[in-house]
Amino acid sequence: MYSERFQQFIEMWRKDFAIERSMNEKVCVDRDGNPIPWYTYPAIEYISQFDYSAKKVFEYGTGYSSMYWAKRAQKVVSIEDKPEWFVKFQQEFSAPNWQMRYCDEKQGYEDTIFTDGEKYDVIVIDGKRRAECAACAVKALAAGGMIILDDSDRINTSLEYAGAVKNLRDANLLQVDFYGFCPMNNYTKTTSIFFSRDFDFASLYTVQPINGLGNIWSMSRRERKQFFKKQEWPLLGDTAQNEGQK
Repeated sequence: MYSERFQQFIEMWRKDFAIERSMNEKVCVDRDGNPIPWYTYPAIEYISQFDYSAKKVFEYGTGYSSMYWAKRAQKVVSIEDKPEWFVKFQQEFSAPNWQMRYCDEKQGYEDTIFTDGEKYDVIVIDGKRRAECAACAVKALAAGGMIILDDSDRINTSLEYAGAVKNLRDANLLQVDFYGFCPMNNYTKTTSIFFSRDFDFASLYTVQPINGLGNIWSMSRRERKQFFKKQEWPLLGDTAQNEGQK
């Protein structure tokens, strides 16, 4: 039998993170059905704090992340190398500020970032040839920008990922790793963000960090008090009650 606290934990994942729907339907969406990237949840919550309304985004790899960025950024360019996925997303997704381009490895996949001669504030590496893409990304990164390398924990078993991380570190970018669960998967992974040393994206909020999903401090004092009354803290004495009073 599950304890009441564990059942509350499961319910939080179902409701706030929509993880059950994500796994069962194989979709990357939040609790309101909005598309989210296939990054770890801590990475998604972190990047969602910033204002991208004047930012340009380039993605190596297309997916639900494309619509996530299109809802936030001024311009999004996504490169797809798989014909079947190109057709799928072309039919399912659309946005006036989003361009999806097909390019396989034989057509200079990593060099497509230079096609428009632009610099990008956010560059996502989540497709093929990640080491080569990382080398190109640092050249196309705008001042103060960031590069997102998904599945970065594969560095432990892949020379390609080791090369990608090396190229980003050699560019004097600051690496921050976000470990945790992600949409659709029943296991953890890592999404790493490499920041320019002068990174200064404006926040959408007056404070940072904001309350994340499932955070009790987004509750009213009365709701927190009721929440803690339901907890079982046999070894903590009055700790839970004290927390609920804050």
